[in-house]
Amino acid sequence: MASGYLITGPPGVGKTTVLLKVIQAVKAEGFRVGGMVCREVRVGRVRVGFKVEDLATGRQGWLAHRDFKTSVRVGRYGVNLRDLESIGVEALKRALKDPGIHLIALDEIGPMELKSRLFRDMVLEIVGGPKPLVAVVHYRARDALIDRVKSLRTLKVVRVSIMNRDRLPVEIVGELVKLLKGGGG
Repeated sequence: MASGYLITGPPGVGKTTVLLKVIQAVKAEGFRVGGMVCREVRVGRVRVGFKVEDLATGRQGWLAHRDFKTSVRVGRYGVNLRDLESIGVEALKRALKDPGIHLIALDEIGPMELKSRLFRDMVLEIVGGPKPLVAVVHYRARDALIDRVKSLRTLKVVRVSIMNRDRLPVEIVGELVKLLKGGGG
């Protein structure tokens, strides 16, 4: 069963930034990281959507956009399941299967991503698998899958705040590197 960290906290507090710092530091220790990251896209000060990126290949696509006229919607955003599944889910699948990938990173387990059955199934496969995971979990989302993942004793839930967001990456990386080197977690 996967071990690692679930990063949560209110919107805008820096959850993805913490995750990206963890990824960078783990890579600097000589480990390979695979998985997916979702980043917001702004035009000026207005958030217009989110992109999904494969960490191993750099391939990107749109997760959601305000202008998308799709049947799958979360708030004001139309969700693009095609890119989520062909880029994000495939990145997660590759990270799980590739023996050269040491750590799986996932940003995020949230309302948009949970609209995909393939994504949901992949999350279950990852948390049931052997590789360490560091994932961002949406703060307020209510979903049986999120509750199940958060209840796993092998995954430590950390809440990002303005007070701890600068030290959290260092703490998480220290534990992950011990785990990756076989020293427990």
